[in-house]
Amino acid sequence: MRYLDSINSPEDIQKLNNEQLICLAEEIRTFLIQKVSKTGGHLASNLGIVELTLALHKNFNSEFDKIVWDVGHQSYVHKILTGRKDKFDTLRKLGGLAGFPKTSESKHDCFNTGHSSTSISAALGIARARDLNNEKYSVIAVIGDGAMTGGMAYEALNDGGRLNSNFIVILNDNEMSISQNVGGLSKYLSRLRTDPVYTKAKEDVDNFLEKLPKFSKKARAAAIKIKGTIKYLFAQGVFFEQLGYKYYGPVDGHNFEELNKALVAAKKIKGPVLLHVSTQKGKGYSYAEESPDRFHGIAPFEIETGETLGTSEPDFSKVFGDTVCQLAAVNDKVVAISAAMVKGTGLHKFSTEYPQRFFDVGIAEQHAVTSAAGMAISGMIPVVAIYSSFLQRAYDQIVHDVAAQKLHVVFAIDRAGIVGEDGETHQGIFDISFLNHIPNLTIMAPADYYELKHMLDFAVNKQSGPIAIRYPRGRGKTLMTNEIPIKMGKGAIVKEGKDVCILAVGTMVATALEAAEKLEKSGISAEVVSVRFIKPIDEKLIIRCAHKFKQIVTLEDNCRVGGFGSRVLEVINKNGFATNLNIMALPEEFIPHGSRNELLKNLGLDSDSVANSILEYFARAKAGFGG
Repeated sequence: MRYLDSINSPEDIQKLNNEQLICLAEEIRTFLIQKVSKTGGHLASNLGIVELTLALHKNFNSEFDKIVWDVGHQSYVHKILTGRKDKFDTLRKLGGLAGFPKTSESKHDCFNTGHSSTSISAALGIARARDLNNEKYSVIAVIGDGAMTGGMAYEALNDGGRLNSNFIVILNDNEMSISQNVGGLSKYLSRLRTDPVYTKAKEDVDNFLEKLPKFSKKARAAAIKIKGTIKYLFAQGVFFEQLGYKYYGPVDGHNFEELNKALVAAKKIKGPVLLHVSTQKGKGYSYAEESPDRFHGIAPFEIETGETLGTSEPDFSKVFGDTVCQLAAVNDKVVAISAAMVKGTGLHKFSTEYPQRFFDVGIAEQHAVTSAAGMAISGMIPVVAIYSSFLQRAYDQIVHDVAAQKLHVVFAIDRAGIVGEDGETHQGIFDISFLNHIPNLTIMAPADYYELKHMLDFAVNKQSGPIAIRYPRGRGKTLMTNEIPIKMGKGAIVKEGKDVCILAVGTMVATALEAAEKLEKSGISAEVVSVRFIKPIDEKLIIRCAHKFKQIVTLEDNCRVGGFGSRVLEVINKNGFATNLNIMALPEEFIPHGSRNELLKNLGLDSDSVANSILEYFARAKAGFGG
């Protein structure tokens, strides 16, 4: 019998006993491996949380109770159990299932997530609203030990410890975030996991306290004191209980009997509870168990071998990582900082070649930036590699701790622009806008690998203040056939033209060149410029273009508001040009999930759309309607 076939809603879970749930768990793992091997997605985290998710739906009603999934990439099992398993072939595809919880997708998703360390704050807010509304339901935050390296989680833990109503935090401890976990909390949890003496002693004292007669106040007080002594002796601080939480654990996250017992107990307690659950990331699929970081977010792969499909050509992240290693070889002041994305950002090679100069600070972008500022003011040259959408979290630190002090920190902004399948929370479409107005900060964008390598050399060896280099996810094309040196604030003409000028930012240079080829077939000669520097902008080049061309097109994969096009418009207006400026950028909206090519086409930023927009301008001009 296939149990998964009969699961259409969480109510169906209630009918199954533990033995049946064990069978269902294995069926779900097989289902996940088969589906994600075709669509790509977050596999390892979901394989590890199967039993915990089943136990949650066994003991709570997700249509009524509120489950907030931290980050949310581990919500696939939850989606399978809440009526969405038949849509899994559309996972992360345009118009299909999102890879993260979406309130618009299901009534069982109570809060949208996508970034780390937010669940406890959101759940605490929901719990307080519940209490103010005199409602009765359970609120559960499911957070990984990797997300517990984020400072926001501690702020919420501290605040939630004084709540006097039902509030459950489930710490899913799989010893991993995306990269291997780092820091003091990781060591603390490891001690709890591996110290059965503490757990057994605590249980014995709890059982003893329950059996004491109610009138024996002195005996109870003495026993409670002994219980506290045992905690201090074995747990070295009893961190969570000191914050006000009733601590349960560690619980085997793959054992239904233990999980159900712990959840039933947690549900009855009035006040904050922290349930520490130990799981194995990637459980049930040997390749994911052996390489949970690689299978955290994986492209489509071959099940039999675990190998991803497609070529293994270098991408921007690898070129960045290799180049930083080369720079570090000749400059011992170069250090590298990652926020739990060592392999994703291409810094794995640096971490092995220069371990003393590499610092993985965990999922703590704010700390990463300010610690980089501290290193810079002490004479080092920190290269901070963070994804564009995650860098948003460190905005104040960039402004206050780096730019205001004019410190030499190099920001390597990976996954800039349209990222694709991970959707709204991961698209890197705001970085130009939120960095553009910060004084003292230089912003660059490479068109290809050549420009990336030379921009990194420029940033490290020829710059003395804060500088950011934004580049896309994935592979690029070789565009710079002529090696044009990098000079402060200067763009590079990639293709000469006489009818229209396209000022393209970074990866959009390739799109501009494709559009130019299409325009040639219609008799229009387009000049293409890799602007290289978004800030400071190349005013001389723009003035030259405004003199030469009646139409200028700016092309960027960033939000239109506050982007590069806005800078160009300022220059044109300041100098009194009547040049028609067509700012082609992303709309002021959140971009859903889908492939990069599909999204760019839908948003009018593919080469066909660019070429057609220019052709329409010339058609209007020829008809006498101007720009």
